[in-house]
Parts: sequence; structure tokens; C-alpha cells
Amino acid sequence: MVAGGFLVPMEWEKLDEEELKRLAARVAVLLEPGDVVVLSGEVGSGKTTFVRAAMRALGVRERVTSPTYQLARSYEGEMAGSGVTLNHLDLYRLEEIGSADVLELEDYLDPGAITFIEWADPALGSLEAPSLVELSHQGEGLRGVRITGPLEERLGGC
Repeated sequence: MVAGGFLVPMEWEKLDEEELKRLAARVAVLLEPGDVVVLSGEVGSGKTTFVRAAMRALGVRERVTSPTYQLARSYEGEMAGSGVTLNHLDLYRLEEIGSADVLELEDYLDPGAITFIEWADPALGSLEAPSLVELSHQGEGLRGVRITGPLEERLGGC
């Protein structure tokens, strides 16, 4: 959203789990093939819940789980009546990405896929124009969400 010539981040406060899921579903329909969504926040802040709800909204029917120990999982979803690959990466266990890892990371950054990345710090230098979804604890069972990047612009038009 633009205010006075400056981009204003999209922010929501004190969302319960159901409201977080509804926001994720709303965001999901604005995604486009090639999008990379980086999720940041403390442990338990709702990153995987957000990804799970977004993937449900994109037609994934199988169980979506955090790929912490596998690093990445792919699912088949649907957008506008066509199939789309949805990738979910969790880089929590990586301290840095070496040159061999970058080649593997590029497999998930396919321009025809949508990729969600939790704990993306080791990969940030390899990502071009990702959207950032920052989640925070705001009391018992409540979360704050801040969205910046390409998704922010698309949400501002809604």
C-alpha cells in the first residue's frame, strides 16, 4: 500500500489461529508461479500453520508437515484450474548454504512453482525479490503478521 509516496507494510495484530489461517488463504490466492514467500518468526509463532493454510487454499489435500528434517517437500496444488507445484522448505538446520546447496535450492525456485521457506536466513542471498511474512507472538494464542515485498503490493490492491 502506498501512502504519501512510501510503501506502507501490511500488518495485522492479535490474530487467533483461525484468523491467521484465513489471512494465509487470502494471501494464497494472490500468489503467482515463481513467487517465493519467506516466513520468519520465533519457534511456535505460526509459520507452518500459515504455510499449511495457504497450501490448503491452493488445493493441497494431503497432510502438510514441516520439512525440518528433510529440508524440503513438494506438493501438487491448483491455481486457476491448472496444476502448480508448491514447495515448502525449512532451513532451520542449516547454518549456511554452500555452492552445492545453492544448486539444490535452485531446484525449488522453479519459475513455475510457488515456494515457501521457513528459517530462510542461509538462503537470503540467493533469493530474488521474495515476499516476507513476519510472524510474532502477541499474547496467549495470538499472533501478529507483517507482510512486505511483492505480496504487500498485491494485498494493497485488494
